[in-house]
Amino acid sequence: MSLKPRQAFMNTISSFSDYQQHYNRSIENPEAFWEDVANNFVWKKKWSKVLEWDFHKPEVKWFIGGKLNITENCIDRHLPKKANHTAIIWEPNDPKDEAKKITYQTLHDEVCKVANMLKANGIRKGDRVCIYMPMVPELAYAILGCARIGAVHSVVFAGFSAGSLVDRINDSGCKLVITADGTVRGDKKIELKAIVDEALKKCPSIERTIVLSRTSKLPFMKEGRDVWWHDEIKNVDAHCPAEAMDSEDLLFILYTSGSTGKPKGMVHTCGGYMVYTTYTFQTVFQYQEGQVYWCTADVGWITGHSYIIYAPLCAGATTVIFEGIPSYPDMGRFWQAIERHKVNIFYTAPTAIRSLEKAPLSFVERSDLSSLKILGSVGEPINEEAWHWYNKNIGKGKCPIVDTWWQTETAGFMISPIAHVTPLKPAHATLPLPGVQPAIMDENGKEVEGNNTEGRLTIKFPWPAIARTIYGDHQRFRDTYFSTFPGKYFTGDGCKRDENGYYRITGRVDDIIIVSGHNLGTAEIESAIDEHSAVCETAVVGFPHDIKGQGIYAFVICYNKPNEEDKLRNEIRETVSKIIGPISKPDKIQFVSGLPKTRSGKIMRRILRKVAEGDTSNLGDTTTLLDPSIVDEIKAGAL
Repeated sequence: MSLKPRQAFMNTISSFSDYQQHYNRSIENPEAFWEDVANNFVWKKKWSKVLEWDFHKPEVKWFIGGKLNITENCIDRHLPKKANHTAIIWEPNDPKDEAKKITYQTLHDEVCKVANMLKANGIRKGDRVCIYMPMVPELAYAILGCARIGAVHSVVFAGFSAGSLVDRINDSGCKLVITADGTVRGDKKIELKAIVDEALKKCPSIERTIVLSRTSKLPFMKEGRDVWWHDEIKNVDAHCPAEAMDSEDLLFILYTSGSTGKPKGMVHTCGGYMVYTTYTFQTVFQYQEGQVYWCTADVGWITGHSYIIYAPLCAGATTVIFEGIPSYPDMGRFWQAIERHKVNIFYTAPTAIRSLEKAPLSFVERSDLSSLKILGSVGEPINEEAWHWYNKNIGKGKCPIVDTWWQTETAGFMISPIAHVTPLKPAHATLPLPGVQPAIMDENGKEVEGNNTEGRLTIKFPWPAIARTIYGDHQRFRDTYFSTFPGKYFTGDGCKRDENGYYRITGRVDDIIIVSGHNLGTAEIESAIDEHSAVCETAVVGFPHDIKGQGIYAFVICYNKPNEEDKLRNEIRETVSKIIGPISKPDKIQFVSGLPKTRSGKIMRRILRKVAEGDTSNLGDTTTLLDPSIVDEIKAGAL
């Protein structure tokens, strides 16, 4: 018997004084604060205790003894009033194709059918399912279908290689793969099933592969293992009771890069994840009934899990799933889609913003963006120049930009402005959200108090969505996140806290360059270089320097190929000197046409470090790069 929530959670922070009151209460009595939030969801059984934790082990449990199913909160509880409301808008790769609008009732029926299809193919509660699919509605059905029956989903971005798929399937011991014959991104077609076939030669745990027809290509189908989605789905009905899950049962495993090269399977559980991600979604975006929300990320990453699928649907929102890329068929695709669907909240990455900024403004001006109310930034610190372009040309100076800081490990927003509430400061994530207790640590492990400080960012109290472990390797979890500063979660990021207590993320600590005894954040130097009018994007790394210890090497992309490189180098150095100080001037500036980025937009800095150090004999695995050929160009032009 499900316990009815008091009401669907509504925004209660409407002013900065509200924020301060909520934040203070969340710090003074975290358990009471989060219990109040959790009471707004559907639970099959109430918890007996709110929290148990020990950051030394480390071990965290939230809503202990509580029973729920997250899909009842994403779908079923909305049906009495919202059965015919749009849950998902699917924007296909080609804008000439018709977009799809999926109601909450249709979503319920399709998720139940997929859940029954999984059960018919041998999947039970606790089994791991690998999902390697395009950005289509069936991807959402597959994720929620797993959650409906208590299967643990492990989504792998449908751009990773067969080798990456092997690592993730074998590490988690997946029993079944859901994939498609292929996918389309821009004008490129990728044969997903062929990649899966190659991977499964080394994946003995896989018993079944379910294949969605997306490109109408007929791939190889192994008898006894491979079945078609459309054949299986017609054999099941749309009734599937939701499995009762313990609050601490596994919901999903999502792999993120590790410093050793071996991916880390971050484990997220049912109850705390649901409560925290939904609360942060509604709070940060100030989501209002009926608004259309679009996060441009891929569901293969944590942003897609938390803020395309689970949190928006738990909030009863309309969420957009986008199959394409921002530059296809031209650089106006995002803006056309915003007009097409009357998008109110737009959440994208600085990488996308900077690339679109390079295009003529006419691509923006031809679309009506008047529906926009709120803008967001995710994935990396946004530099000031991109922030101002985004604010002026997309938000028209009327839409607050929520610059969110968070991680795969945190599952949800940690430090972020609250739209229309927090006074904004370009390139600053601003203030911690309620329930988040940051602490800045110096190199000696001592907390740095007060404002106008900098150091390493840690969190000293658990929040409901914190990852519980690395799948199958709790010791690695402890060593990675809890050993550097005992009793605290170490984010791996450096940060500054300004005179108002606002946080600015300065980049990974391993991206700190120590020049003549001064700790310099690469993100800060990059942001300064980007302020030069000729510069589009920058990546900075350190290299050995005989006098300084480390020198600064900058890889710079310009809007146009520079005619006088040395002159531009001097101008860039002067720009950095003015913004940060002479100590931060780059020693070497190499002009490049692109940077070595993964398909998620992350710069693979270890390659740039090798080039800067003059050691290009072994650059390691480059198969996950969007364009591996850019590495050869960078090597050839090394200074």
